[in-house]
Amino acid sequence: MSSPKCKDPIALNLWYAIAPLEEVLDGKVERSILLEQPIAFTREPSGQIAVWSHDGDGARPVGASLPVQERYGYFWTTLGTPDADIFAIPEYDEPDRRNIHAASFGVNASAPRLVENFLDMGHFPYVHTDILGAEPHTEVKEYFVERSDERDEILATNCKFWQPMASRASSGGADVDYIYRVPHPYCSVLYKSAAIDPARMDAIAIFIQPITQESVRVHMMLSLLDDTSTDLDIRLFQQTIFGQDKPILENQYPKRLPLDPRAETPIRADKSAIVYRRWLSDKGITYGVIPAAA
Repeated sequence: MSSPKCKDPIALNLWYAIAPLEEVLDGKVERSILLEQPIAFTREPSGQIAVWSHDGDGARPVGASLPVQERYGYFWTTLGTPDADIFAIPEYDEPDRRNIHAASFGVNASAPRLVENFLDMGHFPYVHTDILGAEPHTEVKEYFVERSDERDEILATNCKFWQPMASRASSGGADVDYIYRVPHPYCSVLYKSAAIDPARMDAIAIFIQPITQESVRVHMMLSLLDDTSTDLDIRLFQQTIFGQDKPILENQYPKRLPLDPRAETPIRADKSAIVYRRWLSDKGITYGVIPAAA
């Protein structure tokens, strides 16, 4: 096999979700792309998932398989040699939660652009009108952002926003508490007030699979406290939200995320985005971004 087209060693050595486990069928070979590298996968008679990279014909090289982990309802793989495990989402293992694969979406935008959009509360009233926001409730209140080198993640806390319909289980408008985590350069986890238990939070994660520097597949996982909505209703709600985001994302220019702090004018609501860009820059990420000038 030829050398990888992705020359970013940080990106090559990360774990990526590729497909929900429920869609990997016995003996059926499926194809995908990760970091411009064609890959294929199947479920073997043993029940194990096998993944391999190839030169475009889908053929499985003898004795050559990529690493595989099953986590959060998906299988994950890597083209490199990760020096860390897949990040933890403890809520997923709580017995009273419903863990749902909402959908996988193709988007013509870079992975960092999607993470940054996921962190942005300011667009709620304008893009998700009468669902996640509505005028005149447009203020993004002061919140806190922590960058932890020990945990290797970004955490935004004390995030609050008024929403007409925060989730499928909501019965009316309310101030919603949010926590945002970025534990992976191309993944993010959002925690928000649970409609049926204000003392706990629902978790919504996006696991982004970069296809190229300017196109991705986004896998959305939900870990919810909701004993009333159907799986179909929950999926339709999330797909409606993402369908509103997609044209905005695909019309952003440039498609890659600029890391130079002078490239795009920040406002207070962009505090998480500013920290995220610095984090990527300090890590040395070059895939899907426009690096800051030396």
